[in-house]
Amino acid sequence: MRRYFGTDGVRGTVNTAPMTAEFALRLGRAAGHVLTRHLSHRPHILIGKDTRLSGYMIESALCAGLTAQGMNVKLVGPVPTPAVAYLTRSLRADAGVMLSASHNPAGDNGIKFFGADGYKLPDEVELEIEHCLDNLPPLPAALEIGKAIRVDDAKGRYIEFLKSTLPRDLRLDGLKVVVDCANGAAYDVAPRILAELGCDVIAIHQKPDGYNINQHCGSTYPASMCEAVRLHHADIGIALDGDADRLIACDASGTVVDGDKVIAILAAYLVSHGQLKGDGVVTTLMSNMGLERYLANMNLILYRADVGDRYVLEMMREKGCNLGGEQSGHMIMLDNNTTGDGLMTALQLLCAMVNKGCALADLGQGMALFPQKLWNIMMAKRFDIFSKPEIAAAIVDAERLLGQSGRVNVRMSGTEPKLRVMVEAEEESLMVQVGESLVQRIEQLLKA
Repeated sequence: MRRYFGTDGVRGTVNTAPMTAEFALRLGRAAGHVLTRHLSHRPHILIGKDTRLSGYMIESALCAGLTAQGMNVKLVGPVPTPAVAYLTRSLRADAGVMLSASHNPAGDNGIKFFGADGYKLPDEVELEIEHCLDNLPPLPAALEIGKAIRVDDAKGRYIEFLKSTLPRDLRLDGLKVVVDCANGAAYDVAPRILAELGCDVIAIHQKPDGYNINQHCGSTYPASMCEAVRLHHADIGIALDGDADRLIACDASGTVVDGDKVIAILAAYLVSHGQLKGDGVVTTLMSNMGLERYLANMNLILYRADVGDRYVLEMMREKGCNLGGEQSGHMIMLDNNTTGDGLMTALQLLCAMVNKGCALADLGQGMALFPQKLWNIMMAKRFDIFSKPEIAAAIVDAERLLGQSGRVNVRMSGTEPKLRVMVEAEEESLMVQVGESLVQRIEQLLKA
């Protein structure tokens, strides 16, 4: 059983267990031991963070634990999560760490580990680190501790990496782009790279103060992006989340383009250039049935993984696919990076617009989304909802009402104590009726 690691590392409210300085120090020691016990050289680990106030505290404590255990630490400062995945490989580090709670409020933080290959750590390694927390190894001798250094050019390295994934002669001159940086990790990188490629950039929510990350902005609050696009008559809007590993876009009219639509656009673009691998794409149980039908019309398979980008990635590697993602905006393009990358996704969308010579609204026009709604039921704590057979029976009843014209998905959030109920159907009235009835029934059963 996992005690600390969830689907996206360790995460929680700061100064509340486990997200405390004391725990971060112990975690650093445990991780330092597990990740380096088989190495014959002095190990190096890279640490990046987003713009949360607590990033300094967690970074210092984790760094203390890692160096105490004998690891050298490279501190890269505020950078996107995908930058940490890339820089871990580029700087030949033995592991990488990102300090971020992604799209969560500023009071939360998280600790996410990457291996030397830039992929998230396997479950068995995370479990080994958890076990080590209960029985920390002896400390090395006084002169065998590690040292910490700062890497000053991390952002520039990442920008050049992103450019290298685009056609060498690509210019984006004439495109007016609104970018919502969510007051997060991409506050500097996102406007810079877009400007360097020739865009007319309108940057919003790019002044982090430690408290305002994701605060009514970014990919989970796209309204301000849409408003700015209409106000400035921009061609496209780009909204990132706090650690910039996800993207939600909008077209010139301010209409939101979610992750499913982005997957459809990118899949069609890659197919047209003979670059899509695996005869399909990988999404999750939450992806819209409209995407499935759109892909089927191109003779492509939609593979559904469990919710969470780590599970999307696992299935992509299993099926040999190079494109996958989530409705929430995580997009993984395995030919370029080993994790979700919001900025890379944005650049690929812009590339498709320029290549096709058309507006974002004209891309993926054949895809019609089914009406879909997500309800959140707040819980006192996480638990296995299917331990109550009555809830499973209520879900089966809802699925029977929808038949072949809709879907139901009920799951616990991977990062918060919330029960998420998703219902979709070809007819909106049926979707609402079934969804509201199911949510009401589940709430009654939880109180029983």
